[in-house]
Amino acid sequence: MKLPRREVPRHREDLIMPPQAGLFWLLTAMVMVVTPQLFRQPLLITALCLTMLAWRLWCEVKHQPLPGTIVKLILTLVMCAVIYLQYNSFSGLEAGTALLTIMLCVKLLEMCTLRDTLLVIFIGYFLVVAGFLFDQSIFSGAYLLVVVLMLTATLIVLNHPASQASPLDTYYPRLAGNLLLQAIPLMLVLFVLFPRIPGPLWALPAPEGSARTGLSDEMNIGTINDLANSDEVAFRVEFIGEPPAADQLYWRGPVLWHTDGRHWEGLENGEGVMGLPVKPELEPLGQATRYRITLVPHNRLWLFALDLPTTIPGDSVMRFDYQLLAKEKIADHYRYEVVSHTRYRTPAPSPAVRELALDLPDRNPQTRALAQGWRAGGLLPQQIVQQALDLFSQQDFYYTRQPPVLNGPDPIDEFLFRTRKGFCEHYAAGFVTLMRAAGIPARVVTGYQGGELNPLGHYLIVRQSDAHAWAEVWLDGRGWVRVDPTAVIPPQRVVSFSDNQRFRTTLAEPLLRADLGWLARGLHRVRSGWDAVNYQWTQWVLGYDPQKQQQLLQDIGLGNFGWAKVIAVMFTLLMGLLLLVAAYLLLHRPTTSDPVTRAYRRFCRKLASCGVQRHAWEGPADFAVRAGGEFPALQQSIRAIAEQYADLRYGRSATPDDARCFIKAVTAFKIRK
Repeated sequence: MKLPRREVPRHREDLIMPPQAGLFWLLTAMVMVVTPQLFRQPLLITALCLTMLAWRLWCEVKHQPLPGTIVKLILTLVMCAVIYLQYNSFSGLEAGTALLTIMLCVKLLEMCTLRDTLLVIFIGYFLVVAGFLFDQSIFSGAYLLVVVLMLTATLIVLNHPASQASPLDTYYPRLAGNLLLQAIPLMLVLFVLFPRIPGPLWALPAPEGSARTGLSDEMNIGTINDLANSDEVAFRVEFIGEPPAADQLYWRGPVLWHTDGRHWEGLENGEGVMGLPVKPELEPLGQATRYRITLVPHNRLWLFALDLPTTIPGDSVMRFDYQLLAKEKIADHYRYEVVSHTRYRTPAPSPAVRELALDLPDRNPQTRALAQGWRAGGLLPQQIVQQALDLFSQQDFYYTRQPPVLNGPDPIDEFLFRTRKGFCEHYAAGFVTLMRAAGIPARVVTGYQGGELNPLGHYLIVRQSDAHAWAEVWLDGRGWVRVDPTAVIPPQRVVSFSDNQRFRTTLAEPLLRADLGWLARGLHRVRSGWDAVNYQWTQWVLGYDPQKQQQLLQDIGLGNFGWAKVIAVMFTLLMGLLLLVAAYLLLHRPTTSDPVTRAYRRFCRKLASCGVQRHAWEGPADFAVRAGGEFPALQQSIRAIAEQYADLRYGRSATPDDARCFIKAVTAFKIRK
């Protein structure tokens, strides 16, 4: 015989309904969980997720039924189709996270039991971990910590006997916060002593086609211009000793060799290409500069170094054109130390390199004619270089971040003889084309120039807006010589104030403009302080790699123990912390009960005097049921007292009036034999 719904056994967890207040807490937590994911996903997926969240909230507020099985099945199929159309796959970092977010939102539309709510919360915890796959900054960590706090508070609300509080009540977040604080010692022990694996623990490589702000190993007119207004950090530099002058801060990156007259690209990655020499040679001149770079992940192989590096990190290679390459793509913050010389002499290029540095397509006839005229006039290579620089400095050339579009078949001719307005890539490409046309080996070098000094952290911040391109020419007796045609443009013909100052100082722009006043300087100080905090977070949290862990173990005397003993020490510390907590709980057990407990014990003694003894394992509700069976006439009073006691002991903190009412009820309780 089928039981009525009200008689369904309460031990069936899948049939227990969550408290109404708990659902609103849960929906609030879910909004916080999915919000970071929505900003990373395509607009269509974001709109669908927001629609389902709003739908579920509307059902709760208006007491409307949830969608049926057919509707949920259709929604699931539509969501899967959208994911596949957007990512062409269900696997991978972005597609997998989007699929999990979508499924969470669909699950909310069928969530009606306590088991469903627990499953949703566990998915929420999993999405919190997934958030670190995309962003590990201190701001993201702080936000996700708040999300974990909210999810834990929601768990307490859903399992609390008195969870009918307002969503604005701070009691449950405070209780969840106390639980998380108690876990901090365990977290610190695991973070410090748990063996670190090479590379990031949670940062997966980004897909090959994913867009990341940064330089490229290709250059079209407008490529670096895309980075000119980006304020994102490319890397930070700590100098060991005095830093070079601002006009010597050329951070070498990809070297570009091949061109079709418009498009420039580098060689294939590797130690040697086309039989070219593998190990570069360099004669240092002057004093060396030692520094440490913390590189922001860009999912590429190349590293950056002050022009030119003489010693490199052990897990990298330096190509014949002095381009520094890592052995694996930079998928996490990467810290390395380099020694460079800003004054140097390089040997003569091999025939293969010389041929590569003179290759020029049959385009831009005006440019070729101009350069060949200089050479035919008997000018030496150094004089030809100066002629090109005089062209840029003395003619009506302008430096601007918004240059005219060059759509013609000969873009270099169009720039040099008509528009004469361009960005650093225009000048570098135009200069190298002139040099090659004049028979002088030349190449384009891209990277960054300058940087901003952080006075609080005493390090240099190099941003994407510092992206730059310059040229290198080979001159007999001097080797490869850096020539920056952008730097010769007179200041009055440089449109951007920051570009006008980048070769002269490492001070930030607000500190150079008196008209901005104290407010701009104050904001810059706040910005520098925040960046210094982020830098320390990167160094000591994100940068806690196997090398730093090994150094720390050496400092505390565990370096020679071996990993087996280190793990044993870690588990000993963990067990010790747990034993301390257990001892604290045992030793600080209350010796005197409060008035409510004393009143309940008096109530139990009254029943025991009539033959109904409460067992040690028996809770108030079970004891009331048994006692009510022995005294049917007093059943209602017994249950009322038991419910009051359970609410006072295991519910929210009661008011003094509630406690007084309970004590009066116990005092008035009489058993007539």
